[in-house]
Amino acid sequence: MKETFREKAQALHVFFLDILFPVACLECGKQEEWLCGNCLSKIKTVDEQLCPLCERAITPDGRICFACKKRSPLDGLLVCASYKEKTVSRAVHNFKYRFISDLSVPLGKIMTKKILSSSLPLPDFLLPVPLHSRRLRWRGFNQAELLAGIISKNLTPGMEIPIPQNVLVRRKYTSSQMKIKNLQQRKRNIENAFLVRDPRSIKGKTIFLIDDVATTGATLFECAKTLKTKGAREVFAIVIARQEMKVRDQ
Repeated sequence: MKETFREKAQALHVFFLDILFPVACLECGKQEEWLCGNCLSKIKTVDEQLCPLCERAITPDGRICFACKKRSPLDGLLVCASYKEKTVSRAVHNFKYRFISDLSVPLGKIMTKKILSSSLPLPDFLLPVPLHSRRLRWRGFNQAELLAGIISKNLTPGMEIPIPQNVLVRRKYTSSQMKIKNLQQRKRNIENAFLVRDPRSIKGKTIFLIDDVATTGATLFECAKTLKTKGAREVFAIVIARQEMKVRDQ
């Protein structure tokens, strides 16, 4: 079978990464693992979860609080680890910005551990937040899709949670949310950016929306709105961590 252009590019990318950044645990320096089992086991998951909309009310598993329920298409946001923990922030940074795809394994395991300790319902399927095709070509992989793959295999061992392809797609190329400090501009930037291609496949379903990091949550709320509009019953977002950022309301 012939290798695709993306597979060849990814292999070349990995080759140069191995030269520039030899594989070693980001915490203790142990060779051959980006995050060794011992250091991974020391990472604590987040116990206290907040309503993702008002960020004031403490709620079970990050569910939307009663006061915000009518204003939110998202049913909850489960934050798995603290971005203030140096090992977590370092791993996320290398995964997201140095394109070290192998970090999806330990990070996905952290997410799985937190989901298993929660009381969230078992989802019908997982949906990674999609990248626009232009950004996917530049990055080489969708980090949310890799995380979803790890969660799928480990959440219910022996019975993988489905990850349907091209159900939720990004139809609009948008500016990076991280470059936008104004909250309302973030919302406008991502508005109507997503499309459900097969509404029948999500009707009445419980969905876990998977992404790496949330800041304001604008992207996750927009994805949830798109899914709910097309018939999804419940949408819960799962992220590695929530990154604090000075975002202006006006």
